[in-house]
Parts: sequence; C-alpha cells; structure tokens
Amino acid sequence: MLTEQASMNKLRWIMTELRDPETGCPWDIKQDFSSIVPHTIEEAYEVADAVMDAVEHQDFSELEKELGDLLFQVIFYSQLGHEQKKFDFDSVVNAICEKLIRRHPHVFGDKNLSSDADINANWENEKAKERQQKSASEQISILADIPKNLPALSQAAKIQKRCAHVGFDWHNIQDVFAKVVEEVEEVKVEIEQNDSDALAEELGDLMFAVVNLCRHAKKDPEQLLRQANQKFTKRFHGVEKQVENSGVEFEQHSLETLEAYWQQVKINEKQQ
Repeated sequence: MLTEQASMNKLRWIMTELRDPETGCPWDIKQDFSSIVPHTIEEAYEVADAVMDAVEHQDFSELEKELGDLLFQVIFYSQLGHEQKKFDFDSVVNAICEKLIRRHPHVFGDKNLSSDADINANWENEKAKERQQKSASEQISILADIPKNLPALSQAAKIQKRCAHVGFDWHNIQDVFAKVVEEVEEVKVEIEQNDSDALAEELGDLMFAVVNLCRHAKKDPEQLLRQANQKFTKRFHGVEKQVENSGVEFEQHSLETLEAYWQQVKINEKQQ
C-alpha cells in the first residue's frame, strides 16, 4: 500500500497506520475527539486564507495542500469513530450523500425551485425538519444547533438568517440602516455617560446591527471584515515603508505626519 498511487483507500490506510497502538505515531495515538478540534478549526481557517490568496494571485498550489490537510481532519475523526464503533468514513460519506440529495429536490427530484430565494427557503425548511427529528417529543428552538465555536460575526449572521426564515426580520435594507444609526446614537450616549458596562453592551448591539446590514446587502460579514483587515494591513505596510524612508523612528512621528503618509498610500493605490 505504501507504494500504491494516492487514493482515498491509501489515505485511510495511512490513518490506520498512524493510529496503530504498537507501531503508530505517539502523537496521533494519544489524540481523541476533543483534542483535535483546535487543529480542525485552524485547518479550516488556513483553507479560507488559501482560497483568498489563490483568487488574488491565481496560484492554487497552496490551496490544494490546505484542502488535503482539512480532508485529513475528516479522516482522523472517521478513524476515531471506527475505533469506538460509532461511525466510520463510509457512513460519513453515506450521510452527506443522503443529505445533499434530500436537500436538492430540484436537482434529484421533481420539485421546481427556480430562484435563489426558493432554493434557500427549501434548504432552511429541510434543516428545520432535521432539527425537529432529533427530538420528536419537544419543540426545538429555531436557533438550535448553531455552532458555539463559530466566529462571532458568522454566528450573528446565522442567527439572523434563521430568524428571517420565519419572518422575524426587517422588510428592507433602509430600515436596517436606520437601526444601525439608532445603535450608533446609543453608543454615543454611553460614551458620554462613561459607563463601561453599558457601553460594552451597546457596542455589541451596534456590531449585531451592522452584521444584519451586511446580510441584507447579501454580503458575508466575516469575509468583509477579513478583507478590511487585509486592506488596512497592506496600507499600514505602506506607512511603515514611508517611516523607514524618513529615517525617523515610528514612535517619534506625530499623528499628523502618519496620517499624511496614510493618505499618500491611498493616493498611490488609486494611481496603480
């Protein structure tokens, strides 16, 4: 198997060998479901970064590697499930195949879903049925099973999306914008009151409202903030370059001078 061409079977064999109690890797052997969760989260973020780099630079070699790392996480969990006789890789594949076919009746069935809105509504309805089936004896919350480890922006967007699916939502983006303005004013009041706890609460409300604005604009807030971070970082590097060229330590520059550098960086961007 070691010399065979790469395949899913070979990957599964490698995982089995890594977990062999006698001849496997000591690190892999001592892992359990909980211990590898941080690695899974890290690998998912690395995939996201690789996707953005691939799109920007049209170089997909790194994305290929990162997707392999993420796939290995699935294989690892599947091996743990197999060892504990809970599930295995084949049952994982069967589960996703069944779910995708069931959630796409317009592709694999005779249901007519022509618009994105219809498709999304059907998707949410199927997910709601799945949540209810997990506990037939009691009503399951619409907000049940939203991952607690999601980044806060993504979690807020998912909460809002679930509520919107049952009609608990603003009717238009103008109303959402008005809510953002209202929250800004409430933040301003708490700044003037100098109440730290109240200010923290209002800042949270403001961020939640901004996420809602992103959702109504059909934009992913997590991705928007990631892009804003990248843009700021790139511009700040430009400021650092000008500071370096000046021969004066960064801390010795006045804020006015640094702001002038910043504006020059923005001008240079437009001229490129």
